[in-house]
Formats: sequence, structure tokens, C-alpha cells
Amino acid sequence: MKNISVLGAGGWGTTLAILLSHNKYNVTLWEFNPVYYETLMNLRENFYYLPGVKIPKSIKITNDLSDAILKSELLVVSTPTQFIRSVFEPVKDIDIENKVVVSVSKGIENNSLLLVSDILLDVFKSLDRNNLVALSGPSHAEEVSRKIPTAVVAACESEKVARSIQRVFSNEYFRCYTSNDLIGTEVGGALKNVIAIAAGISDGAGFGDNTKAAIITRGLNEITKMGVKLGAKRETFYGLSGLGDLVVTCGSLHSRNRSVGFQLGQGKKLKTILHEMKMVAEGVATSKSAYQLSKKLKLESPIISEVFNILFKNHNPISSTKKLMLRSLKQE
Repeated sequence: MKNISVLGAGGWGTTLAILLSHNKYNVTLWEFNPVYYETLMNLRENFYYLPGVKIPKSIKITNDLSDAILKSELLVVSTPTQFIRSVFEPVKDIDIENKVVVSVSKGIENNSLLLVSDILLDVFKSLDRNNLVALSGPSHAEEVSRKIPTAVVAACESEKVARSIQRVFSNEYFRCYTSNDLIGTEVGGALKNVIAIAAGISDGAGFGDNTKAAIITRGLNEITKMGVKLGAKRETFYGLSGLGDLVVTCGSLHSRNRSVGFQLGQGKKLKTILHEMKMVAEGVATSKSAYQLSKKLKLESPIISEVFNILFKNHNPISSTKKLMLRSLKQE
């Protein structure tokens, strides 16, 4: 695999394109917006999502999705989850049976309640599930783009493919482990954003370290229960794509989802917060899917439920916290 196309030029897509170019691959970076495509071409800098980080001239930037897909053996999907279906439907008939697809998007589609791998399989009928990889873990673009040491996991049901992706992405500042638990890796990456909103709410409301530690720990319990119910391995959630990603997203100032929660905890309205944001906070839409999925699976997910209530039913964060604390007592 010498030719790689990164499909989505947000902060994470741009970062991975630069990383893969650093690893000596021929990289094409696809940008959806034709106007911003011209800006990227002229400035060679993603000033909107990743200011100060230059895009090497070796990376080809394009606005032609079909060409980006056809010319590469490896496709890296970094499009926000809720837009994946609409973005790729127009090119769904392209034969990608022999291509490897790496998803770096984290979320659960609204209405269908599908993980990213299942959205891609639903759109591309020629896609082989054994060629589908989820790359996930504690990896903020702002840090990886500056070559700060980072570790992630590449999950695929084919061990051979997982190892090949491990080799493609790994270098002196980006270490990649392998896993065969595709579902667990995706669930961890998606649901940690919901719990990060809860952690942000706690910080914004002025609660302490005790509160956030409880949210992270009990949140991990909710993530694990849902993942196992969907067919994941319990141990996956104690690795990089579970606990690792959860900890960094709940605590980092880089976290968009924590930021949404923080502002909610301070009393701002969701509509105002989203209007002022440059980038997509995947956890907002995923909160709705996670809430509906927990009902469908008949799971008790109190933190996920209260995040949903705060986001979409205008519940007061302080009242929601008190409600969580006064639930019926039980064993851990």
C-alpha cells in the first residue's frame, strides 16, 4: 500500500495525512468544501482546524472524491459520523472490494443507531468487512500534529490487515497496537464523547475531582455494558480505545466534547454553544443515539440518559447531578 487517500480534511484528517506523508506514503487529502479546498491549496495550512501546522507539498489536496477513492489502495475515513452516509452515497458504486478502509471517525449514526463500520458497509456494498479497520485511542490532533508521543489501536477482524495498518501508521511519535475487536474499539471511541460531555458539565458547574472521577469510572461501566451487549470484548474497554481515550477526552482542554459540557455546566444554551464552535463535537449527536440504543438494548445507563436530558430536554445540570446521586443504592 503506497497510495493513501484521507477522506476528510478536518484537524484529525489533516494530521493523519501529514503523519502518513512523514512515513513516506503517497498521500491525497480530500476536502469536501470547494472554497476551503482552494484555501488549503493556496496556504498549505489548515488554519481553521489546525492553525500553525503546515501541510507538506508532497501531499496532494483534492476536491474530487471519486478520484481520491479510485487512486488509492488505502482509504482513511475522517468525515464526521453524521455526514458519512450523505458524503459517500454519491460514490457508493465504486468498487472498493480490494481496498482497505480505516475509519478514524467516532460516533453512532442517528436513527439507524449504526457504528461507523456498519454505515460504511451499508453504503459500499463491495466493501469486505475483513478490510475494515477502526483506528482509535487517546489522540488529539493538536498534539499528534506536533509529534507529541501518542499510542492508539488498530482494530480489525483480520489479524493480517490489522498488522499491516499497524506498520503503515507507526513511527517514532505514533505507536499503534492491534486488536481484533472492531465493535469494542468503535463503541469505546463513540461513547467516551458522551461521558466527556458529562465530565465537562461537572467542571463547568464547579464540582470537584471526586465528581469527575466518579463520572469517568461509572461512565466506563456504562460504555462497557453497552459494548458487551453489542458483541464487544469486555477487556477492550480497559485499553487505549476505552479507558485511555475516555481519560484524555474527559480531562483535556483540547476536547471539544468536554468543552460543550463545560459551557453547559456554566449555564450556556446548547444552541449558542454549537453556533460558536468551529469543529464538530461528535458526542452531541451520539448522545441521542446512545440514549436510544440503551433503551433498545434494555440497559440502565443513567449518565448517558442525563446527558441526553440536559442536551435535548433542557434539564438543569445541577438537578440532573442530584438525580444521579439520589438514585436507588446498589452494589458497584
